[in-house]
Amino acid sequence: MLRQQHNLGYGLALAATSVLLWGLLKGRGPNYDPAAQSGPQEPGATSGVFTPAHPSLADAWRDFFNRRPAPEQPIAYTHKVHLVKVGMHCTDCHVGADTGPDARIPGVKVCMTCHQVIATDKPEIKKLAAYLQRGEEIPWQRVYGFTALAHLKFNHAPHIRASVDCKVCHGDMTQVTVAARSVDITMGFCIDCHKAKNASIDCTVCHF
Repeated sequence: MLRQQHNLGYGLALAATSVLLWGLLKGRGPNYDPAAQSGPQEPGATSGVFTPAHPSLADAWRDFFNRRPAPEQPIAYTHKVHLVKVGMHCTDCHVGADTGPDARIPGVKVCMTCHQVIATDKPEIKKLAAYLQRGEEIPWQRVYGFTALAHLKFNHAPHIRASVDCKVCHGDMTQVTVAARSVDITMGFCIDCHKAKNASIDCTVCHF
């Protein structure tokens, strides 16, 4: 019991010290020059010194634990209707996922190929038609992704060639409407999957 209390106290002290040091050293790289930091700076200006520091402790926490606000899509695209009722496949819209790294989304003209005559009275389809009429692309919001600090190079194509079902990483989209992050894709998640499938877990496979 005493040992557990000692370990807990040590952990709390270490965490407090880390937060204090982070606050003191934020923005101070190995070539930190106090003189260069003095005086007011214009909004958005940088010191020219590389630092991985975040603007706040909350931003650092969200980045470390990959916590981001849920994206709000401009149109409530219904995956369940398209995949189940219509019988479409993921790669019909997310083109390139089976041939390269990115799962792209087609432009509004491709969507309107069908919706010029299908469900034209639906409110979301009217929004779709309005984008086409204005000559604008739909500003879809990314649902999954990795921060720049992860230095990650994910490639969809080899995963599809290895018969990894889309729902392993994205959840069962036949049961949802608007896409949401239903799978917590952490490094541990990826490593466990690689081990289960006897795939390489060498750092350079995923990171650069």
